[in-house]
Amino acid sequence: MVKFFPFAPERKRRIGWLVVLSVAAVLGLLVLGRIYANRPEKPATNPVSVSDGAEIDLSDSQVASLKIEKVGERAFTQEKRAVGGIDFNQNSLVAVFAPYQGRIIRAFFNVGDAVEKDQVLFTLDSPDLLSAEANLITAASALTLQSRTVSRVKSLLKIGGISQQLADQATSQQETAEGALKAARDAVRIFGKTPEEIDKIVAERIADPQLIVRSPLTGYVTARAAAPGQFVQPGVPPAPFVVADTSTLWMVANVVESDADALRLGQEIRAAVSAYPNHEFQGKITVLGPSIDPITRRLFVRSEIADPQHLLRAGMFANFIIRTGEAIHALAVPQSAVVREGDGTMICWVTKDSRRFSRRVVTVGLRQDNFAQIVSGLQRDELVVGDGAVFVSNEAAIETP
Repeated sequence: MVKFFPFAPERKRRIGWLVVLSVAAVLGLLVLGRIYANRPEKPATNPVSVSDGAEIDLSDSQVASLKIEKVGERAFTQEKRAVGGIDFNQNSLVAVFAPYQGRIIRAFFNVGDAVEKDQVLFTLDSPDLLSAEANLITAASALTLQSRTVSRVKSLLKIGGISQQLADQATSQQETAEGALKAARDAVRIFGKTPEEIDKIVAERIADPQLIVRSPLTGYVTARAAAPGQFVQPGVPPAPFVVADTSTLWMVANVVESDADALRLGQEIRAAVSAYPNHEFQGKITVLGPSIDPITRRLFVRSEIADPQHLLRAGMFANFIIRTGEAIHALAVPQSAVVREGDGTMICWVTKDSRRFSRRVVTVGLRQDNFAQIVSGLQRDELVVGDGAVFVSNEAAIETP
């Protein structure tokens, strides 16, 4: 059997008060909502900014830390910049092969060594040279024998001991022997033997199979594959030696597509490498690529540069400056006078009395040698803040209400 117990009087009063307070709270929230809904909105406040023409006064101590500059005029060269690298001049890079097959006897230079033109790079034992020298000795002996025969025939002809026909035949054979000797000498000369060396072979009747291979130009050894005992053949890689003339080098750059229209053959270029930060290398454009790279959207540009001191090395990275036109004269201020604000605006702080400074929006063009070209916004001989312009901007931002 379930029994129900009625609420106590005290408990009933508490529940009643809770209900009354809850209703009052709901009504209060509704009233406040109506009040705030009908309340006029305040305009939103903008972040602090310094408007064009804003002015600021500085104290003597603050002005003392600034550098006041006068707007002047400078010459700005029309230039394009690019990044590239140094390479050997392929027109002065020679792979030195043996002109005939043979086995290397000795190699005289290593990679990086300087060589002069006609210095001996390597020697080899050449069977072709030996055969040519043997033919030379045979031809020389044949001519000597035929010359003696002609001398005897002429003596017999004088006393009638021989017919004119036989004398003429002997003379013809002598001329043939002379031609054979000349051809044999030329065959040996092709191997690099000098006339003196050829005369020595003929006089001593000794064949020298040692073929000498000389450097075709003055430069540096950039690669060597020659080793004593190695059998080499003409034109079969790798070349025993590679010699490069480094008095001129190639500078290869990839220029952005938008600059392609300004480039011409023969334009002057300047290049700088990190190894020599205080030295500029001069050259001219010799090749412009026929097309734009479809991936990088850049144009291949090659320049030839003189390097008589042999400072540059193939493989170096270089920064290129390409002169695209004559110098232009324009208003200029030190780059420190131009302040770039957060929205990209360029400004300068202008003054007349070095006490009050006003903000001026400017348009900047070329930047060279720590100076900026002023396209608009300033007049010649106006005074602007150079070093310390950023400080003035910060002070103006702080004081702006």
